[in-house]
Amino acid sequence: MYSIIRMWQNGARRVIQTGLTLEQAEAHCRDPQTSSRTCTDKAGRQRTRRTGAWFDGFTDEKNPKGRRAFR
Repeated sequence: MYSIIRMWQNGARRVIQTGLTLEQAEAHCRDPQTSSRTCTDKAGRQRTRRTGAWFDGFTDEKNPKGRRAFR
């Protein structure tokens, strides 16, 4: 299983979703709305104004220091 982690330019991180398959995690991270650089929806733009640059990546819940993917 995989977790989605939101990461900010200042180094802060927060788990936003858990229990996903690899395919679901990859699909989430391919979505343009999961990065401040490419999001166009209102919530994403507001988040960027409030917190600065961010993006979503994923990690393997069983081996958090192992497989990771970042945009």
